[in-house]
Amino acid sequence: MLFSVDPLRVYLFKEGLARFSTEPYKMPCKKNMTNMFMHLTNYAINCRNKGKFIFNKGLDDVHTGHKRSFTSILDFLEKTNEDGAKKVDEMMHKIE
Repeated sequence: MLFSVDPLRVYLFKEGLARFSTEPYKMPCKKNMTNMFMHLTNYAINCRNKGKFIFNKGLDDVHTGHKRSFTSILDFLEKTNEDGAKKVDEMMHKIE
């Protein structure tokens, strides 16, 4: 079977990486514009933020750290929000 962009066929895979910045996000302004730790989630940048970056301890450590699996984020959202499973299902439906 051949695939192309006409018709467009998209596959949604429920696994991937979620990366987090090591400083809380604030709207860019003159004072914080150069703070890469606040505005970028790039691993190579944030791992240099000494004392703030949390490394994962191993492959099974999916619930801590600044680099996590997408499914661990979905699991976190389900467990920490009222009607979490319903909200995650709604979000995934919107993404689809």
